[in-house]
Amino acid sequence: MTAATTTILDSGLDKTPVVRPAKSRFSVGRTVKYAVMILFVLIVLTPVYVLLVTSFKGPGDASPTRAWNLPEMWVLDNWIGAWTALAPSIGRSFLIVIPAALISAFLGSMNGYVLSLWRFRGANLVFTLILFGMFIPYQAVMIPLLQITIKLGIPSGVPSLIMMHVIYGIPITTLIFRNYYLTVPNELVEAGRVDGAGMLRTYWSIILPISIPSFVVVLIWQFTNAWNDYLFAVFFSSSQNGPVTLALNNLANGALLQDYGISMAGALLASLPPLIVYILLGKYFVGGLMSGSVKG
Repeated sequence: MTAATTTILDSGLDKTPVVRPAKSRFSVGRTVKYAVMILFVLIVLTPVYVLLVTSFKGPGDASPTRAWNLPEMWVLDNWIGAWTALAPSIGRSFLIVIPAALISAFLGSMNGYVLSLWRFRGANLVFTLILFGMFIPYQAVMIPLLQITIKLGIPSGVPSLIMMHVIYGIPITTLIFRNYYLTVPNELVEAGRVDGAGMLRTYWSIILPISIPSFVVVLIWQFTNAWNDYLFAVFFSSSQNGPVTLALNNLANGALLQDYGISMAGALLASLPPLIVYILLGKYFVGGLMSGSVKG
């Protein structure tokens, strides 16, 4: 009997050896858990497989009846054609999402700071009214918004889309930053006041440097939402000055009866930027969400 499986219980004069079986390395529950996880991964990756293999098929090979088959001949023509068609709109998408994400993040940060650490009478009411913007359906206000942009003379395309994403990004960014700033000790703000720092000085010198986790969350969130947007793009831009989602729709409609391969290649190209962002910053995204989840 080995020492690993035997425990000696010392209870006065009675010393009775008790044999405890060693725990199995792989339990049934763990096996089932990993099997379910693998199943879900396969389900999620199945469309990606179809997209990928179809994007390398020639015109005669790319058809719904042969979606699961590997290409008879691997070609790059679909990728070249998709890049040629989507490259200008991909550049415009970056011009839209980067300023929109940065501006809405800073506005949400300042709103969250004031509503959590520099409170005033009616702060809860103001916060509730800001959050109300999250629950207004885009479709209900799209026509009035379009009329407003026309009357104000805001050009369609990049300028109007930046404004729309900033406006509709303020509620969610305010919520994220306010929840994060509620975990910041009030002593930091009080110390700034004792040193003579006002509201803006306290924000810039004390609060902003410790806000990196929330900024990562907000920037990833806003980047993804703005990049994947299609509804705003339809109303506030055209195929000549719109983002990649609009160009991808035009590409798919134009190639629907001719070649599925170029549509699949275009879809993969359009999804690469947010995918890369999540791959590189995904762990910071989860960490930033959790950092504001507990008070204390």
